[in-house]
Amino acid sequence: MARQPKPQNGKPNILIIWGDDIGWFNISAYNHGIMGYQTPNIDRIAREGAMFTDWYGQQSCTAGRAAFITGQSPIRTGLTKVGLPGADLGLRPEDPTIAELLKPLGYTTGQFGKNHLGDRDEFLPTVHGFDEFFGNLYHLNAEEEPENPDYPKDPKFKERFGPRGVLHCWAKPDGTQKIENTGPLTRKRMETVDEEFLDGALKFIDKANADGKPFFVWWNSTRMHVFTHLKKESDGVTGLGLYPDGMVEHDGHVGRLLGKLDELGIADNTIVMYSTDNGAECLSWPDGGWTPFRGEKDTNWEGGWRVPCMIRWPGKIKPGTVSNEIVSHTDMLPTLLAVAGEPDIVGKLKKGHKAGNKTFKVHIDGYNMLPFLKKEEKENPRKAFFYWSDDGDLMALRYENWKIHFMEQRAKGMSVWQEPFVPLRFPKLFNLRSDPFERADEDATMFYAKWAADRMFLIVPAQVVVGMFLKTFEEFPPRQRPSSFSIDEALEKAREKQNAMAAAASGSPARIAAE
Repeated sequence: MARQPKPQNGKPNILIIWGDDIGWFNISAYNHGIMGYQTPNIDRIAREGAMFTDWYGQQSCTAGRAAFITGQSPIRTGLTKVGLPGADLGLRPEDPTIAELLKPLGYTTGQFGKNHLGDRDEFLPTVHGFDEFFGNLYHLNAEEEPENPDYPKDPKFKERFGPRGVLHCWAKPDGTQKIENTGPLTRKRMETVDEEFLDGALKFIDKANADGKPFFVWWNSTRMHVFTHLKKESDGVTGLGLYPDGMVEHDGHVGRLLGKLDELGIADNTIVMYSTDNGAECLSWPDGGWTPFRGEKDTNWEGGWRVPCMIRWPGKIKPGTVSNEIVSHTDMLPTLLAVAGEPDIVGKLKKGHKAGNKTFKVHIDGYNMLPFLKKEEKENPRKAFFYWSDDGDLMALRYENWKIHFMEQRAKGMSVWQEPFVPLRFPKLFNLRSDPFERADEDATMFYAKWAADRMFLIVPAQVVVGMFLKTFEEFPPRQRPSSFSIDEALEKAREKQNAMAAAASGSPARIAAE
């Protein structure tokens, strides 16, 4: 029998469940079993809620997590690059998180699993609104570097450049934090570390329920980032290989989280989101994700940006909904704040908003999707999405069904991390409804050039959309610069693209087609 939940002041609980690098096509709700294994617990969220086909993460781990927790495009926070041990790059105190904004509304907040938003003490979740954090700070392949036989044996090297261990942290009332290092994340520990994080999250949910407080829990699995190390009980369960075995194990963890809500009798008062940080990393197959879309992680193509996403909220979101609307991780901050009773957080933060003992003044790039999700409004407030590279270049723009590329990654495999993006003299155009997989420029060579040239009328409107976005940086400039580029240079490059679009729009269709 389900335990009776204590009153929570009418506010719903929020449970966010994330995988890592999991491909759009690696979940059976999306692939309909074509990959030979099932993910019934993840699929349950879609079946009992809404599943999204056009949900956008970011191009890599840090950027995707930053976009979600801050509601800002990573170009604003400077968190476009994958975080490395010891780097002076992380979440700054001027940028509010969902947790910081929910705390004054009565929520208890916990983060469990991978963080990847900076490894210095000042970047940790427990000084950014979370009451408790238990997790690791990097991508898995960085965690296991000290076990490499060529890793320097000098302890000073590891102390300065090596990864920190798995941390367990608690926020203190005076704004400081208690930090406990539970030891390194070794290859052996990787076999079961998600179970450690899972146990921590379940205990946190139990306590919040016992205390009668609404909770915000963000559980971040380390599955399925490279390199996968499975415990004996998970190895071989599908007979299909390492990645399918890991996905089935991961799905079981999701099932335990959903089961806890059922056990406590709070499922009907909990909004659940399942997603991941970025598009699939296909280059590491068979220990890698899969996507039907072109490209992969760290490219300009849809395969690097579209992520699986499903949201369940009984009584509010119609079960079995499938949405083809454009949605982004940045939309979750204003949406979840609206869920908690703060529907105008975007406007308040733009003017200056006090949360706890901090006052924030930032430009939120996300939209409140709550009225749209609840079918109270028919119109999706999001029309556009911007694709920024980890170097800070504006690579592409999607506006409704149209996508315009200003740069493209022509390399494949591991080379996408080594080769530069190629600027295009004339933007490359796709209709993501008639060509969702962006294949026409390579496969439909008989007519693509004329088709694109005949649609030059889209260039000037795209220029206007880009210009409006860039204008917001005048009042809200980027917080910091990623490790390898100048912010001023990046914005200047974006303005150059805007000017180039204007110049291209004045050219003749015949000349553009010929070029």
